[in-house]
Amino acid sequence: MTANGSMIHARGLVKRFGELVAVDGIDLDVRPGEAFGFLGPNGAGKSSTMRMIGCVSPVTSGTLRILGRDPAREGPLIRSRLGVVPQQDTLDFELTVRENVLIYGRYFGLSRRQLKPRIEELLDFVQLTERAGDKVEPLSGGMKRRLTIARSLVNDPDLLLLDEPTTGLDPQARHVVWDRLFRLKQRGKTFVVTTHYMDEAEQLCDRLVVMDKGKIVAEGSPRQLIERYSTREVVEVRFEDARPRNGVFEGLADRVEELPDRVLLYTRDGDATASAIADRGLPTHSTLVRRSTLEDVFLHLTGRTLVD
Repeated sequence: MTANGSMIHARGLVKRFGELVAVDGIDLDVRPGEAFGFLGPNGAGKSSTMRMIGCVSPVTSGTLRILGRDPAREGPLIRSRLGVVPQQDTLDFELTVRENVLIYGRYFGLSRRQLKPRIEELLDFVQLTERAGDKVEPLSGGMKRRLTIARSLVNDPDLLLLDEPTTGLDPQARHVVWDRLFRLKQRGKTFVVTTHYMDEAEQLCDRLVVMDKGKIVAEGSPRQLIERYSTREVVEVRFEDARPRNGVFEGLADRVEELPDRVLLYTRDGDATASAIADRGLPTHSTLVRRSTLEDVFLHLTGRTLVD
Protein backbone atom coordinates (compact mmCIF):
# COMPACT_ATOMS: atom_id res chain seq x y z
CA MET A 1 0.00 0.00 0.00
CA THR A 2 0.99 3.63 -0.44
CA ALA A 3 1.94 5.94 2.41
CA ASN A 4 -1.68 7.11 2.72
CA GLY A 5 -2.91 3.50 2.90
CA SER A 6 -4.37 3.36 -0.63
CA MET A 7 -4.35 0.20 -2.73
CA ILE A 8 -4.47 2.43 -5.83
CA HIS A 9 -3.13 5.98 -5.80
CA ALA A 10 -3.22 8.24 -8.87
CA ARG A 11 -2.45 11.92 -9.27
CA GLY A 12 -2.60 13.77 -12.58
CA LEU A 13 -2.81 10.44 -14.41
CA VAL A 14 -2.69 10.82 -18.20
CA LYS A 15 -2.88 8.33 -21.05
CA ARG A 16 -2.36 9.47 -24.64
CA PHE A 17 -2.55 7.58 -27.91
CA GLY A 18 -0.89 9.96 -30.34
CA GLU A 19 -3.05 13.07 -30.42
CA LEU A 20 -5.89 11.35 -28.56
CA VAL A 21 -6.03 12.00 -24.81
CA ALA A 22 -7.87 8.97 -23.40
CA VAL A 23 -7.29 9.79 -19.71
CA ASP A 24 -6.89 13.46 -18.90
CA GLY A 25 -5.24 14.12 -15.54
CA ILE A 26 -7.36 12.14 -13.10
CA ASP A 27 -6.84 11.81 -9.33
CA LEU A 28 -8.12 8.85 -7.33
CA ASP A 29 -7.48 6.64 -4.32
CA VAL A 30 -8.92 3.18 -3.64
CA ARG A 31 -8.84 2.08 -0.04
CA PRO A 32 -8.34 -1.47 1.32
CA GLY A 33 -11.56 -3.48 1.42
CA GLU A 34 -13.36 -1.04 -0.85
CA ALA A 35 -15.57 -1.91 -3.81
CA PHE A 36 -14.77 0.91 -6.23
CA GLY A 37 -16.52 1.55 -9.54
CA PHE A 38 -15.84 3.33 -12.82
CA LEU A 39 -18.90 4.53 -14.73
CA GLY A 40 -18.91 6.37 -18.03
CA PRO A 41 -20.05 6.22 -21.65
CA ASN A 42 -17.99 4.49 -24.33
CA GLY A 43 -14.74 6.35 -24.89
CA ALA A 44 -14.79 7.98 -21.45
CA GLY A 45 -11.40 6.52 -20.48
CA LYS A 46 -12.51 3.72 -18.15
CA SER A 47 -10.80 0.86 -19.97
CA SER A 48 -7.61 2.87 -20.52
CA THR A 49 -7.48 3.60 -16.78
CA MET A 50 -8.07 -0.06 -15.92
CA ARG A 51 -5.31 -1.16 -18.27
CA MET A 52 -2.85 1.19 -16.56
CA ILE A 53 -3.95 -0.11 -13.15
CA GLY A 54 -3.51 -3.67 -14.43
CA CYS A 55 0.07 -2.84 -15.52
CA VAL A 56 -0.54 -3.80 -19.14
CA SER A 57 -0.49 -0.25 -20.53
CA PRO A 58 2.21 2.28 -19.61
CA VAL A 59 1.37 5.62 -18.00
CA THR A 60 1.96 8.61 -20.27
CA SER A 61 2.39 11.06 -17.40
CA GLY A 62 1.36 11.61 -13.81
CA THR A 63 1.74 9.40 -10.74
CA LEU A 64 0.32 5.88 -10.37
CA ARG A 65 1.02 3.50 -7.52
CA ILE A 66 -0.57 0.06 -7.24
CA LEU A 67 -0.19 -1.73 -3.89
CA GLY A 68 2.41 0.91 -3.06
CA ARG A 69 4.54 0.04 -6.10
CA ASP A 70 5.45 1.74 -9.36
CA PRO A 71 4.01 -0.09 -12.43
CA ALA A 72 6.86 1.16 -14.63
CA ARG A 73 9.50 -0.58 -12.50
CA GLU A 74 7.60 -3.35 -10.72
CA GLY A 75 4.90 -4.38 -13.18
CA PRO A 76 5.46 -8.17 -12.95
CA LEU A 77 5.45 -8.09 -9.15
CA ILE A 78 2.23 -6.05 -9.10
CA ARG A 79 0.54 -8.35 -11.65
CA SER A 80 1.37 -11.35 -9.45
CA ARG A 81 -0.83 -9.82 -6.74
CA LEU A 82 -3.74 -8.90 -9.00
CA GLY A 83 -6.80 -10.89 -10.00
CA VAL A 84 -8.27 -9.89 -13.37
CA VAL A 85 -11.71 -10.61 -14.81
CA PRO A 86 -11.53 -9.32 -18.42
CA GLN A 87 -14.57 -8.14 -20.35
CA GLN A 88 -14.33 -11.17 -22.65
CA ASP A 89 -13.83 -14.60 -21.12
CA THR A 90 -10.45 -16.12 -22.06
CA LEU A 91 -11.16 -19.66 -20.91
CA ASP A 92 -9.77 -22.73 -22.67
CA PHE A 93 -12.90 -24.39 -24.02
CA GLU A 94 -11.13 -27.70 -24.69
CA LEU A 95 -10.25 -28.17 -21.02
CA THR A 96 -12.47 -29.00 -18.08
CA VAL A 97 -13.63 -26.49 -15.49
CA ARG A 98 -11.08 -27.81 -12.96
CA GLU A 99 -8.23 -27.85 -15.51
CA ASN A 100 -8.84 -24.20 -16.42
CA VAL A 101 -8.25 -23.13 -12.83
CA LEU A 102 -5.31 -25.53 -12.41
CA ILE A 103 -3.38 -24.27 -15.43
CA TYR A 104 -4.01 -20.64 -14.50
CA GLY A 105 -2.71 -21.33 -11.00
CA ARG A 106 0.45 -22.85 -12.45
CA TYR A 107 1.19 -19.50 -14.16
CA PHE A 108 1.62 -18.07 -10.65
CA GLY A 109 4.09 -20.79 -9.70
CA LEU A 110 1.67 -22.66 -7.46
CA SER A 111 2.26 -26.39 -7.14
CA ARG A 112 -0.41 -29.00 -7.83
CA ARG A 113 -0.39 -29.84 -4.12
CA GLN A 114 -1.11 -26.21 -3.25
CA LEU A 115 -3.72 -25.90 -5.95
CA LYS A 116 -5.81 -28.99 -5.25
CA PRO A 117 -7.59 -27.72 -2.09
CA ARG A 118 -7.64 -24.18 -3.47
CA ILE A 119 -9.46 -25.26 -6.63
CA GLU A 120 -12.07 -27.20 -4.70
CA GLU A 121 -12.67 -24.19 -2.44
CA LEU A 122 -13.02 -21.81 -5.39
CA LEU A 123 -15.34 -24.05 -7.40
CA ASP A 124 -17.53 -24.42 -4.33
CA PHE A 125 -17.51 -20.64 -3.89
CA VAL A 126 -18.76 -20.02 -7.45
CA GLN A 127 -21.17 -22.99 -7.30
CA LEU A 128 -19.46 -25.06 -9.99
CA THR A 129 -18.37 -28.12 -7.98
CA GLU A 130 -20.79 -30.39 -9.82
CA ARG A 131 -19.42 -29.22 -13.18
CA ALA A 132 -15.71 -29.55 -12.24
CA GLY A 133 -15.07 -32.41 -14.68
CA ASP A 134 -17.12 -30.93 -17.55
CA LYS A 135 -15.66 -29.24 -20.60
CA VAL A 136 -16.08 -25.46 -20.63
CA GLU A 137 -17.51 -25.07 -24.14
CA PRO A 138 -21.12 -26.17 -23.38
CA LEU A 139 -21.42 -24.17 -20.14
CA SER A 140 -23.89 -21.30 -19.96
CA GLY A 141 -22.65 -17.71 -20.11
CA GLY A 142 -23.25 -17.28 -16.39
CA MET A 143 -21.26 -20.40 -15.54
CA LYS A 144 -18.36 -19.27 -17.71
CA ARG A 145 -18.37 -15.89 -15.99
CA ARG A 146 -18.32 -17.52 -12.55
CA LEU A 147 -15.46 -19.76 -13.67
CA THR A 148 -13.52 -16.70 -14.82
CA ILE A 149 -14.05 -15.15 -11.37
CA ALA A 150 -12.87 -18.38 -9.68
CA ARG A 151 -9.78 -18.42 -11.88
CA SER A 152 -8.99 -14.78 -11.04
CA LEU A 153 -8.93 -15.68 -7.34
CA VAL A 154 -6.56 -18.63 -7.60
CA ASN A 155 -3.53 -16.60 -6.47
CA ASP A 156 -5.47 -15.07 -3.54
CA PRO A 157 -4.98 -11.58 -5.01
CA ASP A 158 -4.75 -8.40 -2.97
CA LEU A 159 -6.70 -6.47 -5.62
CA LEU A 160 -9.37 -7.71 -8.04
CA LEU A 161 -10.05 -5.89 -11.33
CA LEU A 162 -13.39 -6.63 -13.03
CA ASP A 163 -14.13 -5.18 -16.47
CA GLU A 164 -17.88 -5.32 -17.26
CA PRO A 165 -18.29 -8.53 -15.21
CA THR A 166 -21.92 -9.27 -16.16
CA THR A 167 -22.23 -7.94 -19.72
CA GLY A 168 -24.31 -10.29 -21.86
CA LEU A 169 -25.75 -12.29 -18.98
CA ASP A 170 -29.46 -12.79 -18.36
CA PRO A 171 -30.94 -11.25 -15.17
CA GLN A 172 -30.77 -14.48 -13.16
CA ALA A 173 -27.11 -15.09 -14.03
CA ARG A 174 -26.26 -11.45 -13.25
CA HIS A 175 -27.74 -11.78 -9.78
CA VAL A 176 -25.75 -14.96 -9.09
CA VAL A 177 -22.53 -13.15 -10.07
CA TRP A 178 -23.54 -10.17 -7.90
CA ASP A 179 -24.02 -12.52 -4.98
CA ARG A 180 -20.51 -13.97 -5.40
CA LEU A 181 -18.98 -10.48 -5.63
CA PHE A 182 -20.93 -9.33 -2.59
CA ARG A 183 -19.53 -12.30 -0.65
CA LEU A 184 -16.01 -11.29 -1.70
CA LYS A 185 -16.73 -7.80 -0.38
CA GLN A 186 -17.87 -9.31 2.92
CA ARG A 187 -14.54 -11.14 3.09
CA GLY A 188 -12.71 -7.83 2.84
CA LYS A 189 -11.49 -8.16 -0.76
CA THR A 190 -10.68 -4.93 -2.55
CA PHE A 191 -12.06 -4.77 -6.06
CA VAL A 192 -12.44 -2.27 -8.87
CA VAL A 193 -15.25 -2.70 -11.38
CA THR A 194 -16.28 -1.03 -14.62
CA THR A 195 -19.90 -1.47 -15.60
CA HIS A 196 -22.60 -0.10 -17.88
CA TYR A 197 -25.30 -1.31 -15.48
CA MET A 198 -26.32 1.41 -13.06
CA ASP A 199 -28.16 -1.03 -10.79
CA GLU A 200 -24.98 -3.12 -10.66
CA ALA A 201 -22.97 -0.12 -9.51
CA GLU A 202 -25.59 0.70 -6.87
CA GLN A 203 -25.58 -2.90 -5.64
CA LEU A 204 -21.83 -3.48 -5.55
CA CYS A 205 -19.92 -0.23 -5.16
CA ASP A 206 -19.09 1.52 -1.90
CA ARG A 207 -17.78 4.44 -3.94
CA LEU A 208 -17.44 5.25 -7.62
CA VAL A 209 -16.38 7.86 -10.13
CA VAL A 210 -18.20 8.97 -13.25
CA MET A 211 -15.84 9.58 -16.17
CA ASP A 212 -16.56 11.58 -19.31
CA LYS A 213 -14.13 12.59 -22.05
CA GLY A 214 -11.16 11.31 -20.04
CA LYS A 215 -11.96 13.27 -16.89
CA ILE A 216 -13.63 12.45 -13.59
CA VAL A 217 -16.81 14.52 -13.46
CA ALA A 218 -18.22 13.18 -10.17
CA GLU A 219 -17.13 11.03 -7.24
CA GLY A 220 -18.86 9.59 -4.19
CA SER A 221 -21.02 6.76 -2.92
CA PRO A 222 -24.14 5.95 -4.99
CA ARG A 223 -26.31 7.65 -2.35
CA GLN A 224 -24.09 10.74 -2.24
CA LEU A 225 -24.16 11.09 -6.02
CA ILE A 226 -27.95 10.81 -6.14
CA GLU A 227 -28.31 13.41 -3.38
CA ARG A 228 -25.82 15.74 -5.06
CA TYR A 229 -26.88 15.53 -8.71
CA SER A 230 -30.51 14.47 -8.67
CA THR A 231 -33.62 14.75 -6.49
CA ARG A 232 -35.21 12.31 -4.09
CA GLU A 233 -37.90 11.30 -6.59
CA VAL A 234 -38.73 11.45 -10.29
CA VAL A 235 -42.17 11.68 -11.90
CA GLU A 236 -42.37 10.14 -15.37
CA VAL A 237 -45.30 11.41 -17.42
CA ARG A 238 -46.51 10.07 -20.77
CA PHE A 239 -49.23 11.72 -22.83
CA GLU A 240 -52.08 10.28 -24.87
CA ASP A 241 -51.62 12.55 -27.89
CA ALA A 242 -49.47 15.60 -28.55
CA ARG A 243 -47.43 16.84 -25.64
CA PRO A 244 -48.74 20.06 -24.05
CA ARG A 245 -47.08 23.34 -25.03
CA ASN A 246 -43.88 24.52 -23.39
CA GLY A 247 -44.19 26.05 -19.96
CA VAL A 248 -47.03 23.90 -18.63
CA PHE A 249 -44.65 22.21 -16.15
CA GLU A 250 -43.24 25.47 -14.81
CA GLY A 251 -43.00 25.47 -11.04
CA LEU A 252 -43.83 21.76 -10.69
CA ALA A 253 -40.31 20.42 -10.18
CA ASP A 254 -36.70 21.33 -9.52
CA ARG A 255 -35.77 20.23 -13.03
CA VAL A 256 -37.78 19.12 -16.08
CA GLU A 257 -36.38 16.97 -18.88
CA GLU A 258 -38.46 16.49 -22.00
CA LEU A 259 -37.75 13.30 -23.96
CA PRO A 260 -39.38 12.09 -27.20
CA ASP A 261 -41.64 9.59 -25.40
CA ARG A 262 -42.08 11.12 -21.94
CA VAL A 263 -41.33 14.00 -19.60
CA LEU A 264 -39.23 13.56 -16.44
CA LEU A 265 -39.88 15.87 -13.51
CA TYR A 266 -37.18 15.79 -10.83
CA THR A 267 -38.75 16.65 -7.50
CA ARG A 268 -38.43 16.24 -3.73
CA ASP A 269 -42.05 15.04 -3.41
CA GLY A 270 -43.25 12.87 -6.29
CA ASP A 271 -46.80 12.40 -5.02
CA ALA A 272 -47.31 16.16 -4.61
CA THR A 273 -45.95 16.78 -8.11
CA ALA A 274 -48.18 14.08 -9.61
CA SER A 275 -51.21 15.64 -7.86
CA ALA A 276 -50.27 19.08 -9.19
CA ILE A 277 -50.08 17.66 -12.73
CA ALA A 278 -53.57 16.18 -12.32
CA ASP A 279 -54.88 19.50 -10.91
CA ARG A 280 -53.73 21.27 -14.07
CA GLY A 281 -55.86 18.91 -16.12
CA LEU A 282 -53.05 17.78 -18.39
CA PRO A 283 -54.08 14.92 -20.77
CA THR A 284 -51.67 12.29 -19.40
CA HIS A 285 -51.64 8.66 -20.51
CA SER A 286 -49.70 7.50 -17.43
CA THR A 287 -47.89 8.96 -14.44
CA LEU A 288 -45.19 7.05 -12.56
CA VAL A 289 -43.56 8.18 -9.33
CA ARG A 290 -40.20 6.52 -8.59
CA ARG A 291 -37.07 7.17 -6.59
CA SER A 292 -34.06 8.74 -8.26
CA THR A 293 -31.41 6.28 -9.37
CA LEU A 294 -27.77 6.33 -10.34
CA GLU A 295 -28.91 6.19 -13.97
CA ASP A 296 -30.55 9.60 -13.56
CA VAL A 297 -27.24 10.94 -12.24
CA PHE A 298 -25.26 9.29 -15.03
CA LEU A 299 -27.45 10.68 -17.82
CA HIS A 300 -27.52 14.12 -16.22
CA LEU A 301 -23.72 14.24 -16.06
CA THR A 302 -22.84 12.62 -19.37
CA GLY A 303 -25.90 13.31 -21.54
CA ARG A 304 -28.24 11.05 -23.47
CA THR A 305 -26.43 11.28 -26.81
CA LEU A 306 -25.17 7.90 -28.00
CA VAL A 307 -21.38 7.70 -28.08
CA ASP A 308 -19.84 5.16 -30.52
